[in-house]
Amino acid sequence: MVPSGKFRITRQRQVILEELRKDTSHPTADEVCQRVRQKLPHISLGTVYRNLELLAEYGLIQKIELAGSQRRFDGNAETHYHIHCNRCGRVEDLPVRPFRINENSFRATTRFQITGHRVEFFGLCPKCRNESELTARTD
Repeated sequence: MVPSGKFRITRQRQVILEELRKDTSHPTADEVCQRVRQKLPHISLGTVYRNLELLAEYGLIQKIELAGSQRRFDGNAETHYHIHCNRCGRVEDLPVRPFRINENSFRATTRFQITGHRVEFFGLCPKCRNESELTARTD
């Protein structure tokens, strides 16, 4: 749900958006801050956090939250899915078309007001899988 009210794209927000959209690594706020500081050296981590949250609230970016790990951010705001490595925490876009889920069909099953859904996949990235296989062979 997009918050109501005026929303301006300030210079800081523009630089944050540019950095997120040119990278598909789904960086943490700390990583975004390091990249943004190359263009805006005096920007604080708190300012980056606040702006990332606002950009996510307004639907311009995605916030990826996974229990037990830092939030990550995605410059691609279109509906798509992610896959997370259980070992190293790497996050990638899953190259499949989004499922067709009719949220209205679930309204009769709950008293919640449904505002959206998220589908996430987990596994081992190729690097961690190879390391696992090598460790298993040497044991």
